[in-house]
Amino acid sequence: MRSEISRALAHALERSEITAWFQPQIDLVTNRVVAVEALCRWTHPDWGPVGPNEFIPIAEEDGMIGEIGRFMAAQALAMMAKWGIEVSVNVSPTQLQDSAFATWLGRLVDRISHPARRLTLEITEGRHIGNVSAVVARLDRLRAMGLGIALDDFGAGQASLTQLKRLHATELKIDRALVADESPAAERTMGSAIAVAHDAGIRVVAEGIETSQQLERVRSMGCDRGQGYLFARPMPRDQMDALLTA
Repeated sequence: MRSEISRALAHALERSEITAWFQPQIDLVTNRVVAVEALCRWTHPDWGPVGPNEFIPIAEEDGMIGEIGRFMAAQALAMMAKWGIEVSVNVSPTQLQDSAFATWLGRLVDRISHPARRLTLEITEGRHIGNVSAVVARLDRLRAMGLGIALDDFGAGQASLTQLKRLHATELKIDRALVADESPAAERTMGSAIAVAHDAGIRVVAEGIETSQQLERVRSMGCDRGQGYLFARPMPRDQMDALLTA
């Protein structure tokens, strides 16, 4: 199946099978939509939807992640300009190892009239990040242009507070697994992470909120924003248009 996915994925962009979907982020004080996350979705004509966990690792291994990443970043910037709110987009460590990606993104940001600070790059260090000092230097250049840097999936067993500081992040995203875990240990982990982030002036976003109880918990613990099915599922661009203009 892996080889079949690889062959199909090689032509997915040109066939418009890959699209950007969006999920809103809610300010936990005002309850307003203040940002959206751009999410990569692939719908194969025969297989139907293929999950990102299936095809993104293959795209990274086969060298296709660069093209997909540029497509997603361009979509995020276009929607940022159209909607006038913050947009975040996932960036693979594989992309950050390529200096051409950061150069391309910097030039693209330079051409838009809306503030670059409305774009946040989400990074998960689940895979080897390569030359860390070179990657951090590229991120610092993008940050100097006003872009935000988010450490994604904290609490999933990979991201750490050490990485938060190492990447000079501006945002910490608490993983859905930690949000759903009601154990005392999980509460201590989350509370410590929120405190460290806020002490450093870093925004905290709770992901995967599915129940009102989870919402009240992350709100009471001081998370700044929330994201999850309780508010809205990821949706195509036209549906997000309707939500933001309702």
